[in-house]
Amino acid sequence: MNILDTFKYLVGAYYGIVEMDNYELKEYVLKDIENYIRDFVKDNYIENFDYRKEAERINDELELKTKLQDSLLVLPKVNAPMELILLVKARLKKLREEELESYK
Repeated sequence: MNILDTFKYLVGAYYGIVEMDNYELKEYVLKDIENYIRDFVKDNYIENFDYRKEAERINDELELKTKLQDSLLVLPKVNAPMELILLVKARLKKLREEELESYK
């Protein structure tokens, strides 16, 4: 996995958690993910690359399902509560069920 792919899934994870309105403590987890992204960018800086613009593009283009899947990769890295991980999994399950219903 290259630097840009890693950045993409980290940002996707951030925006996936933004969508978790039913988790009251998400602001703390978002701050942890933000710090994780900042550390990653600092360690893997690319000259003449607009990280902020790329993050906006990622947010606009990725589906919610992908963002939530990305968050399942990142949440253990930031020691997020198991409660949030289970809520993300439940949300993904609900999205899959809705997707299957739409095919009928």
